[in-house]
Amino acid sequence: MASTNQSPFYHKAELNFLNAKTDEDKLHWLDEMIRECPKHKSAEKMLANLKTRRIKLIEKIERVRKVRSAGKSSKETIKKHDFQGVLIGFTNSGKSSILKEMTNATPLISSNSFTTQSPTQGMLNHQGVSIQIVDQPSLKNENFDVGLVNNAELVIIVVTKIEEIKLIEEHLDKFHGKKIIVFNKSDLLAETEKRKISENLKSKKYNFVLTSTYTIDGLEELKNKIFSSFSILRIYLKEPGKSSASQIPLIIKPPAKIKDVAEKISRQMVQNIKEIHIWGPSSKFPNQKVGLNHQLKDKDIVEFKTR
Repeated sequence: MASTNQSPFYHKAELNFLNAKTDEDKLHWLDEMIRECPKHKSAEKMLANLKTRRIKLIEKIERVRKVRSAGKSSKETIKKHDFQGVLIGFTNSGKSSILKEMTNATPLISSNSFTTQSPTQGMLNHQGVSIQIVDQPSLKNENFDVGLVNNAELVIIVVTKIEEIKLIEEHLDKFHGKKIIVFNKSDLLAETEKRKISENLKSKKYNFVLTSTYTIDGLEELKNKIFSSFSILRIYLKEPGKSSASQIPLIIKPPAKIKDVAEKISRQMVQNIKEIHIWGPSSKFPNQKVGLNHQLKDKDIVEFKTR
């Protein structure tokens, strides 16, 4: 990419920085970039820019902290990530167990009613993409946040009975995103019951999956359905002279052109690009030379040669 001979460790930190969802995570990876930045004379300007960016990021984090500490509301809020799905359902449907099995979250799980008292979030890492999954307090709980549901792109409706679906959908009159029906605790059902439920849901044209957090059945299918609910482009960056691209994709929402990728890496990068080569679904042939307005597709590989 740039011509300062950055190490693979630097580029890995740079990609993680670009894909970071919080300012704290960005600061962590920016520190790694500074640590891995070449120390020779031609990289001095680059290192100075990184340090300036670090100062501004720290100032931003401090401003946000001050605003939060002086906040007028004690209600817990969830910062929305680029890709977010919200779990909703009645008490004891198994929402928290699904969150635990699919993400890095460790929610409180109990057979008692209304165990989840505030939104709990975790990150589902699937096919190179991080998707925020939020477990809502159950319906009929006073802490159920309708606004969080209405603003989500995806709602994951967790039920253990067919009739629960209609009751839950009555709370979604202002929701306009996508829905997945998760019929949970399928390990408690006989095979004939599972077939009957599947046929019922198919006849109603629901996007659904039968799951069990006890046997783990259906959870991989659920992950794939969640991933497919979002419009996502995974772009892999390749350094000139290297035989393979980075294993960590840069995530961007479609539609996107080469210019959008370059600007996400650096606002100044566009002016310094000499050549662009691509491999993958949007290329007519491997190593095709393209321009900034080339339309990208998922899993494209992009190589920037700079001046």
